[in-house]
Parts: sequence; structure tokens; C-alpha cells
Amino acid sequence: MAQKSDSPQIKHSVKAASSKQKSAPAKKTGHVNLRALAAHLELSQTTVSLVLNDSPAAKSIPRETQQRVMDAARELQYRPNYFARSLRKRRSMSVGVIAPDLSEGYFTLVMSGVEQHLVRSHYFYFTASHYWHKDLIAEYPRLLLERAVDGFLLLNTPVEFEQSPVPVVAISAHRKIAGVTNIVLDHNRAAMLALSHLYDFGHRRIAFVRGPEFIVDSDFRWKGILEVAQQLGLRVQPELTTRLSISSWSPELGYLPMKELLTRTRDFTALFCFNDIAAIGAIRAIQDAGLRVPEDVSVIGFDDIISAAYYRPSLTTVRQPLREMGTAGAELLLERIAHPERPYPSEIVMQPDLIVRESTGPAPASVKRTK
Repeated sequence: MAQKSDSPQIKHSVKAASSKQKSAPAKKTGHVNLRALAAHLELSQTTVSLVLNDSPAAKSIPRETQQRVMDAARELQYRPNYFARSLRKRRSMSVGVIAPDLSEGYFTLVMSGVEQHLVRSHYFYFTASHYWHKDLIAEYPRLLLERAVDGFLLLNTPVEFEQSPVPVVAISAHRKIAGVTNIVLDHNRAAMLALSHLYDFGHRRIAFVRGPEFIVDSDFRWKGILEVAQQLGLRVQPELTTRLSISSWSPELGYLPMKELLTRTRDFTALFCFNDIAAIGAIRAIQDAGLRVPEDVSVIGFDDIISAAYYRPSLTTVRQPLREMGTAGAELLLERIAHPERPYPSEIVMQPDLIVRESTGPAPASVKRTK
């Protein structure tokens, strides 16, 4: 009899403890799996998985439920089992990102877009910087394939292979190869924005700092400049043209060629530089020569890097949508990995904007200047 009367009490206490344990927050062990997280939230594993994987099907889940899942995952330090996921999807859940380097400027902004999308999509990535060494440009794809990456994202890096066993998206590479999608800027539009701005300010003798030979974008940008200059009736004169030669992301990049040009001639009223870093260096060389920006020489850069707005004078520049290009590249690469059977464009063209700041102004009345 005693056993019968005790049994319900025991069952009740076990049930109460179980209920109490269910409602209590799980310990922050850092090893909470999907099942434990779903149990804590009293949701199905499928629902939790859809939210955490940012699946298109998650749009049907109420927003407050999605937020509750994300908050709990963060609070309980949920970490997905990438090994199990890779086995299930037959993918490594990683990609290779190959770039010349990751210094401040162009690559910082592009990578911020790339990283944001890959992290949000729960993809790991390897970055490899080749510093324009041809052997590394050729070797890195092989090394990354040995690490079982699902695809390549090339940043301003020439495509050196004719066929890749994994999907490839290239930003600013331009070379048309079957199976590769190029994300490029409309360089003719960029040249039209910059040169029209100077033309409307009365500038007719414009100097140019071209990009280095080894950077893929250089020739495409220069071709756009020549075509637009012809349309506007502007002469591009060899004696007013210099070219970047060193591989550097310091303002020294533009300081040295601008200093050399000024020793030869000062017979120009405006300068269009290959990128913002070079423009900042060129402005310093112009000022060191006793000239003022923009009163004596107007200067336009290219890219709209973070520091362009804070330099003195603040830099007028052609803005490449660098973060957007990085995000678009990462998004398209993951799309190609997930759905390789679909057709994809060989090229996606992004549009530039002109950001007008303090470094440009009306051409001075006296154009001709001696050294």
C-alpha cells in the first residue's frame, strides 16, 4: 500500500522537475547543438534550422519567432556542426578568396561586403594574398582546392586557368572565360562623370595618372577615359600623362610620379588619378610645389575609400560601389555553389557615382604656367 501511495508522488515530482528544467535557461557551455536549442525554444528542429541557415523558407516564419531563435542562439553560444552539415550537403562550407593584398583602400571595402555575406551564410573562407607574384597567382587555386573549397572569389586578380572544377566569381578581372562570372564597373560611365565634371568647371588641359600595368582594371579604365575625352573634345596629351609603377597602398604611390611630372611641366589645371591613394599622394606633391588645390589644380580620385572624405582638402572622387560589389560577388558565388545547374551571366556591370568634395573647382583664368 505504501508503495502505491508513494508512486504518484514520485511521478509528480519527476514531472515537476522535468517541467522546471525545461523552462530554465540552458547552460552556456558553448556546445549547444541544434536539438538542444530547439528543445529550449520549444520549436521544431526544422524551424530553428531554417532560421539559422537564413533559408528562403524562413520568410514564412513570424519575425518575432525568428528573432527569438537568433537571440537564444546568441545567448546559449550555439555553434553549428559544420562537419555534419558538410556531409549532409556534400560541401565543405568554405570558399577561397584570392586578392593582391588586403591593405586599406579598395580591398578593405570589398572584403567588408564579402565577409558580411559569407558570415551571415555560415560559410568559412580562406584568404590568400599574392602581391602580384605570378607563381602565387597560379599556385593558390591548387592549394585551396586541396583544402576542398567549394568555390573561388577573385578580387582584382587575373584568371589564370581556362577551366575550374569549382564555381568562380571574379571582381574587376574582366577576362571572359566559360564558367566564370565577372563583376565589373562601367568604366565609360566613370570616365564620363569625372571628365564632364572637370569640363563643366572649364578645365581643358587635364593631366592623368594611369594605373600600373599589372592591375587588371588599368587598361579598361584608360580605354574609357580616351573614349570619353574624344566625345567631349578633350585632348589627352602624352606629356601630361604619367603612370603608377610601384606596388604600394601608401600615398607615396601618387606622390613620386606627380613630383616627377611637375618637374617637367605645370601646364595643366586638373588631374585625374587612378585611385584615391594616388590622388592623396599627388595632392601633397602639388602642395609641396607651391600650388594650391583646387585653386591652381583640381584633383579627382577614384574608389571613394574611407579616408577620402577626411583628407584636407576632402577628395572629389568617382565612387565604386565596393562593398556592394563584394556582397554581390559572395552572394553569386554561393548561389552558383548551391545551384550549379542554373545558367549564370558572364558579366555583371555595376554603376559608379561622382562624389563632389573640396578638391575640385573652376579652372584658373591663366592656364599657361611655367615650371
